[in-house]
Amino acid sequence: MRTALPTPSTAIVYCEGQFGAQDGKTANGLVRHSEKYEILSVIDSTRAGADAGDVLDGVPNGIPVHADLASAVAHAGSAPDYLICGVAPADGLLSTQQRVVLLDGIARGMHIINGLHEFLADDVEFAAASILAGVTITDIRRPREKKDLHLFSGRIAEVTCPRIAVLGTDGAIGKRTTATLVVQALVSRGIRAVMVGTGQTTIIQGGRYGVALDALVPQFCSGEVENQVVAAFEGEDPDVIIVEGQGALSHPAYLTSAHILRGSRPQGVIVQHAPRRRVLGDFPMVPMPTLESEIALIEAFAATEVIGVTVNHEGMTDVEIDDAIDDIELANGVPATDPLTRPLGRLVDMVLQSFPELADRAALRRSADLGSGGAVSVRRAPGAGA
Repeated sequence: MRTALPTPSTAIVYCEGQFGAQDGKTANGLVRHSEKYEILSVIDSTRAGADAGDVLDGVPNGIPVHADLASAVAHAGSAPDYLICGVAPADGLLSTQQRVVLLDGIARGMHIINGLHEFLADDVEFAAASILAGVTITDIRRPREKKDLHLFSGRIAEVTCPRIAVLGTDGAIGKRTTATLVVQALVSRGIRAVMVGTGQTTIIQGGRYGVALDALVPQFCSGEVENQVVAAFEGEDPDVIIVEGQGALSHPAYLTSAHILRGSRPQGVIVQHAPRRRVLGDFPMVPMPTLESEIALIEAFAATEVIGVTVNHEGMTDVEIDDAIDDIELANGVPATDPLTRPLGRLVDMVLQSFPELADRAALRRSADLGSGGAVSVRRAPGAGA
């Protein structure tokens, strides 16, 4: 007898004025992938009437974009379980108008999921409104008590499977999406891959292993990454662990890539790059680093090597994407692909070129399954997030 999977909670994602843009990355990620919530719609008056999948990737997915919360609730038929704050501005704070919408959601009986640095459960107005409505407020970036945090311990040496970090040349450039797609592509080939998240969006999506690094005191960042990687290794017995990156190692404001490299000690790195981006997304006064300089910096900073490059195709035609992939491969001597517009098999090939033993493990597992007379099954990726 098969046990029924739990029904996901229903949710509306609020992303006024930012859906499909860099500061809407939490909403963008939830529309592309969510294990925990059934996303019913997105709120963004500037995109109202559009299909969310069409806005992001040119492929409709049946998730509509509405102008306001009233329209989204009317479309759902009743107030969904959750209202998720899908904006992710650099300062991590709410505007006055955003507060009004979230308070309206509370008044309608919706629980609030908040990924910002501003803790709404500590806000007197929000706390009072939630008590009155009988709903909860979850501040995803609220760290655990310091007594429960981990310093780096060296236990990463006990993790015997390969670790691959997905880093980038800027923030909000697609690292989480690529990490999720790498996991999905590997699992589809029978390779047990698990993702360790390092940001609030992955946690909201339902990722089993992860920590919002930018909410921690820096002293604990490397240790918390290490702890999550060890937990994933012990809990899932994976063939490979994919670690989501944050910011960029060269970024003047976002330094969490350094903690990811130190804490997870990856044997390989995939670098996400946007060839048409000229300045850093939230810091237009700072030019983008070159891909070559970022690769050199990563390999100089950590005992690892870049095994591939993934392209963020913003501002590029299909022909330009092909040209960029060819140029990157020629200049850097590593495979390159666009994970959103090119076959996912290319991501698998990128990984297997550096870690061919993963294919051998998958083949042995298939042989063992066939030898035991059982059906060959491909495990769903635990802890995957987008």
